[in-house]
Amino acid sequence: MIGKVTIGSSFGGVIRYAMEKQDAILLLAEGVRTGEVQAMIQDFNMQRNVSPDLTKAVGHISLSWSKEDAARLSPEIMRQRALEYMEKMKITGTQFILVEHREKNQPHLHIIYNRVDNEGKTITDRFQKERNRKICKKITLRYGYHLGKGKQQVNRQQLKGADKVRYELYDSIKLASANAVSWNELTATLERQGIVTTFKYKSGTSEIQGVSFAKDDLQFKGSKIDRSLSFGKLDALIRQNHKLAMVQQFRKQPGYVPNHPEGRFRAATLSQQIPDDRILDDLLRPVQQYDQQSSNPSKKKKRKKYLGQSL
Repeated sequence: MIGKVTIGSSFGGVIRYAMEKQDAILLLAEGVRTGEVQAMIQDFNMQRNVSPDLTKAVGHISLSWSKEDAARLSPEIMRQRALEYMEKMKITGTQFILVEHREKNQPHLHIIYNRVDNEGKTITDRFQKERNRKICKKITLRYGYHLGKGKQQVNRQQLKGADKVRYELYDSIKLASANAVSWNELTATLERQGIVTTFKYKSGTSEIQGVSFAKDDLQFKGSKIDRSLSFGKLDALIRQNHKLAMVQQFRKQPGYVPNHPEGRFRAATLSQQIPDDRILDDLLRPVQQYDQQSSNPSKKKKRKKYLGQSL
């Protein structure tokens, strides 16, 4: 089960979208009339007017399941799962409707609720997306629903707006970083695709703490696109690619003799008798930098913290 959380300002637009679909089924309504769509919209707007300063009073969450779970999801089961989800998300004591859609055999429902609750208080949206991910995972595991195998299975054609850009970034960065041997190479490759890379530095230092990627005026932290695209994970991958590239280059040198199980070797230089990994470790070991102010040789030199591979 996956949840997509949004907030907005128009009850009319989202309610008409949910209710006027050809395959729409109203599973449950609380605090609003159900005879006509227009009456439903009026009821939502009447309660939102209790708190006129809240411009984005519309809460909208779509819950979707894999098509493999379709046979297990009757309207009643979907209603129960939605109510359980809302309780865990602390969306209670307010107007709401649950509307089921089954287009393209992809079972999903829409939760539309009033962020102005029955007492005139605001239902907060702080940390809502983070809670949504955790709760969806718990419900999925609890009832044994199909667990997706990552972003590769997401249908890119149905994505719009920020979600579309985020997945485009994911695909581009994954492909470009697979063989990149330096950050310069990665950023240049992405730049040719209209993607701007920005690094976050620790205050007052040159130590990189994070990385963000931007496309079409939308910027995302690497870790928010996917955990595998955090600075730490990407930096480790680039280092590994660099090491492998050096192995390949080293093995192409004239006179290189690979190890033979039989113990038969040609005459080799000293460097060739040392295992590849040891040579590469020496080559990749960062140069130690010392405090230039410690000019007195009798004083112990202070080692500076290694800040990672240079860009």
